Amino acid sequence: MPFTPFHLGPALLFGLALSAVFDLPTLLLASVIPDVEPFCAMYFHVQGYPLHGFFHSYLGASILAIAVALIIYPLRDWVNRIMSIFRVSQKFSFRKILFTSFVGVYSHVFLDSFLYGEMMPFYPLEVNPFYTLFTAYPVYTIIYGFCTVTGLFGIILYAYLIGKRKSLELAK
Repeated sequence: MPFTPFHLGPALLFGLALSAVFDLPTLLLASVIPDVEPFCAMYFHVQGYPLHGFFHSYLGASILAIAVALIIYPLRDWVNRIMSIFRVSQKFSFRKILFTSFVGVYSHVFLDSFLYGEMMPFYPLEVNPFYTLFTAYPVYTIIYGFCTVTGLFGIILYAYLIGKRKSLELAK
């Protein structure tokens, strides 16, 4: 899903519903950061490089997860100020941010694996066992539908939680 907001749907729902486990802003960022790769490939006209290349593999995504955690953690006070605009606050630790980064980027790779034949999620193995898994039904409908429905439920959950309180203190 090149630079689309679809990955934000599952991140929002699961980040809110499982706030004791996940750091919401980290999950939101980590779930979309792999799409910088296809954006750069298209924008800079990189010839011969697949839109969903190295960073759309679990190996490449692991590098992204570590980078996201190392960037988010020291900027956490700034991130908290942004989250306060949305009336959301959350306690954090480096361990939680790192774990959440891995979940975010891995979920991105997993969802995209069903959509793009050029992806090699288990690089250096040149295979994508997920690409042809759903042949009886249009896979785009399944994946985009899942991301859309989880996004809608995430927005509903956010509105519900904010409606109960003036601000949302997520679990530690």
